[in-house]
Amino acid sequence: SHYPKDFKGGNVVGLGMNDYELSQNKQLSSYVVRNLNEEPKFPFEDESFDKVTCVVSVDYLNQPKEIFEEIARVLRPGGECLISMSNRCFPTKAFKIWLQTNDLEHIFIVGSFFHYSGKFDPASCEDISPNPGRSDPMFIVKAAKKSD
Repeated sequence: SHYPKDFKGGNVVGLGMNDYELSQNKQLSSYVVRNLNEEPKFPFEDESFDKVTCVVSVDYLNQPKEIFEEIARVLRPGGECLISMSNRCFPTKAFKIWLQTNDLEHIFIVGSFFHYSGKFDPASCEDISPNPGRSDPMFIVKAAKKSD
């Protein structure tokens, strides 16, 4: 799992493409196997989550507007979405503009996904790289769902 070992969430639901990896994640309460590039709808009720996380895979989404609208749909008002990203990727899977841009531009790309969904407050970014400038970068771009 990408959560800290001492993380104590309530109902922690995984959504991803790899059944084996999801089944081995002991921090999940349950999981759903789904390729969001083929079926960009979440199998969850409206306003059913306090937080949504996406770990180092936003650069593989081929329908990001639809996905970010779905994230907003399943978040409770004021709920938060956190997108983690690095500059590492599978070039054959990432969308083209990701491959043609740098770390700062990646942050703006993800921020634009929040913005153009029309469902989130302005996004912010945090650099959580272990040794900024001397290690692989790791950024968290996050935004809260608007509280209508």
